[in-house]
Amino acid sequence: MSSTSPLILTYLLTGLTIGFGHCVGMCGPLVISISLSRQQGAVYLPHLLYNCGRTLTYMLMGAIMGATGSFTAVAAHIAAIQKGAMFFAGGIIVAMGFAMGGWLPRGKLFHLNYTPAGPLARMFKKMSRVQSVAIYLPMGMMLGLLPCGPVYTALLGTARAGMETPGIFRGAITGMLLMLAFGLGTVPALFLVAKLADLGWLRFRDRIYKAGALLMIATGVYFLCSAITY
Repeated sequence: MSSTSPLILTYLLTGLTIGFGHCVGMCGPLVISISLSRQQGAVYLPHLLYNCGRTLTYMLMGAIMGATGSFTAVAAHIAAIQKGAMFFAGGIIVAMGFAMGGWLPRGKLFHLNYTPAGPLARMFKKMSRVQSVAIYLPMGMMLGLLPCGPVYTALLGTARAGMETPGIFRGAITGMLLMLAFGLGTVPALFLVAKLADLGWLRFRDRIYKAGALLMIATGVYFLCSAITY
């Protein structure tokens, strides 16, 4: 767990910067709508449940990816193949980090603001009609499945981290902890948007988002170095 601790801090800081840079644009409108719809009742509880739901989904996906990475390491009996897989994953994370920051031609894909589509859209509409505050927990879990470049990059990192764990169970736990840190890091920005929609730091969203991209690049470089010395 000691080797995972620096990564947990990195994921927390990445989530924090991504939250103020990317999540404000992607989830901000939904968060503001929650605040407007709950003006006459409890305001903070719906946001708490929504963010808990999102983070739970991230944790479940992180557990799957961490376990998958651990299984890959166990299955790769040939050291060269295992080292190659680790090196490849680290390289992909670096590339996705550059894309997140907009420093690659397709980097702008990570700035798209997605809305629920297909089955997710239908489920979202049904949930929106429910008056109970408790509905915001499953709503957050569902919307945690929305296509999101930074989340995908973070999940790839959990799979890479899982490769260094001694077993599939430890890989799953590592993935859960990393995505828990990432999810918690995104919460402060969304709570601030819920409270105040017009904040000065919104003008610097792109710069803050790039800081998160740099953190993911650093994570990828760390994985590359560990693969080289493996």
